[in-house]
Amino acid sequence: MTSLMRARTAVLLPALVVAVVIVGYLRAGSGTVVMQAVVTGILSGGIYGLVAMGLTLIFGVLDIVNFAHGAFLMVAMFVTYSVVHGGGVNPYVALVVAIAALLALGGLVQVGLLNRTMGQPLENQLLITLGVSLLLTNLALLIYGGDPHSVSIGRDPGIHILGAVANLSRVLAFAGALLLAAVLFLVLNRTRLGSAIRAVASNHEGAALVGIDVRKVHVATFAIGTACAGAAGMLVAPFTTVTPSAGDQYTIIAFVVVVMGSKGNALGALVSGLIVGLVEQFGGILLPGQSPLLAVFVVFVLVLFFRPQGLFGRVVRA
Repeated sequence: MTSLMRARTAVLLPALVVAVVIVGYLRAGSGTVVMQAVVTGILSGGIYGLVAMGLTLIFGVLDIVNFAHGAFLMVAMFVTYSVVHGGGVNPYVALVVAIAALLALGGLVQVGLLNRTMGQPLENQLLITLGVSLLLTNLALLIYGGDPHSVSIGRDPGIHILGAVANLSRVLAFAGALLLAAVLFLVLNRTRLGSAIRAVASNHEGAALVGIDVRKVHVATFAIGTACAGAAGMLVAPFTTVTPSAGDQYTIIAFVVVVMGSKGNALGALVSGLIVGLVEQFGGILLPGQSPLLAVFVVFVLVLFFRPQGLFGRVVRA
């Protein structure tokens, strides 16, 4: 992405956000409604960004269209539910457990199923991840049943933010998403593993020639990407109904965010997640009676039409 493109994007995105806010205010006729949409959109967008960061990492390095990403998030939600109801602990204690469990699960899927298909037609990996998604969803249905479950953090007071109100669980989820995004930034930019991941993303053959074990990097990348979904699953569990199909909506939104933020761009995924969160909320104001996702898909199509490479350029970085 050239400096000119960065400058244009830096000017255009805030201008579009301001324009949407103004139109939303004119439509709603209430500053409180608009501020509530802004706050809710930003808080939701942080979670979308975290989910998409894991997906874009996998997409950018391995070129795998991971249809199991939402199912991994759902598994983390049930891990959180099991830890809370089985151990009687605070849900946020389960964050470490969810990340560790999904890190291991992602590594196993990559080693056991996907590594042996690398270099083959992309539809092979696509079908495998789709199969993994169906398997995990049906296993959850078999073990936990189809009834909705919930994870309670006990007292969940409303917090006043610039005239809007947000539950404590949503604020904590947003803060956790930003913290984990910062950790991923450090991993990608300040560690040898991060350097290896970026090298493999840039050139598989070149990375192998300088002594990088490409297969191990593939495993680590898929595991880290899956762990991001695990973290997001735990963070949303306190304010989301936990069901075997709970991850489906996040799969759809995550792919939208990844494409908007540019394949392999972790920072782009985080920013695009915030944009999608805002668009989703203002879509409910501007298009009453319609699904909020309608506005998201309208923006998605416009991005594909005018910038098919995404808003931030394709490169694995934070």
